[in-house]
Amino acid sequence: MTGTIRRVSAKSARPRPCSIANALSVIGERWSLLALREVFHGVRRFDQIAANTGASRDVLATRLRKLVDCGVLAKEQYQARPPRYDYTLTDAGRALQPVLLNLMDWGDRYVTEGEPPTVWQHECGAVLRPRTVCGACGEPLRPGGSRPVRIGGAAVPEGPGAGG
Repeated sequence: MTGTIRRVSAKSARPRPCSIANALSVIGERWSLLALREVFHGVRRFDQIAANTGASRDVLATRLRKLVDCGVLAKEQYQARPPRYDYTLTDAGRALQPVLLNLMDWGDRYVTEGEPPTVWQHECGAVLRPRTVCGACGEPLRPGGSRPVRIGGAAVPEGPGAGG
């Protein structure tokens, strides 16, 4: 039969190797991101994280455990009976600040109606407007201003229509 599309079963599908997918496997769930938001705001204790996120205690406990197990947060006991813990950012967790700030900026511009609910100030004194810049030249990233050179471990050829 011509024109028949062969379906790939979920069992035999091999997704493209991808750092975005790898990162999402660690932090890509709503309650994980909201818990990280709270820790960035200085909230360290489970009860306050739960109250500020609206997450159920069992879901939040699971997400925090995963963030600790993956090295994004550290868990430090501050009370023995009953056991109570503070959650703090590791180096890997602190490295997520630009990601969360850019996600917040996107939400402010495209989803949130009215004034942004949270505003950050840069150390220069201005209201923070996060932007991604090239680490080599310092120029801001703009739509169409970059192209992949490797996707899923395979080189992408140059030229019109390449890689797409």
